Amino acid sequence: MSRIATIKRDTFETQIELTLNIDEQTPIKVDTGIGYIDHMLTLFAKHGRFGLQVDVKGDLQVDSHHTTEDVGIVLGEAFAQALGDKVGIERYGAQFVPMDETLARAVVDLSGRSYLVLKAELNTPTLGAFETEVVEDFWQGFADQAKANVHIEVLYGRNTHHKIESMFKAVGRAMRQAVTVNPEIKGVNSTKGLI
Repeated sequence: MSRIATIKRDTFETQIELTLNIDEQTPIKVDTGIGYIDHMLTLFAKHGRFGLQVDVKGDLQVDSHHTTEDVGIVLGEAFAQALGDKVGIERYGAQFVPMDETLARAVVDLSGRSYLVLKAELNTPTLGAFETEVVEDFWQGFADQAKANVHIEVLYGRNTHHKIESMFKAVGRAMRQAVTVNPEIKGVNSTKGLI
């Protein structure tokens, strides 16, 4: 069974088309209109070994908030759809990723329940035209729609770009671990019989 999802989402603020392939890494093509988010999503896909195509038209004349948050929502929805009933997946993933002076930790549980904990001091308010405060909105949208517990913490670091980059890489790698099918798991990885 192929684990692929294509999601189209149109609002008055954004028009998004996103295709996620959990099991094949290529192609990775991202165009959100926000260079920094394109860079982060490309890193997420590369380090998670996911195929990811994203095309967005957003109200960037306002700011980067709607585009960034809505892409997180759609990416989370794509994971939920592509994973289906989650039979045989590991469910949990945990990764530490350094980026020069920065170290981030990401832990995910594809539990069917959404929760986000994000601990990071992002001291630089903008990177290019990107407002760094919307990083949390991206991950909140992602966690809600993926129906996942997502815990992200920057343990230390100085450079805001490095902090956010290490987050995206760490979550990508944690998601790879969580979505991996383990033939030893019978049914779903839960005593409830449903995740």
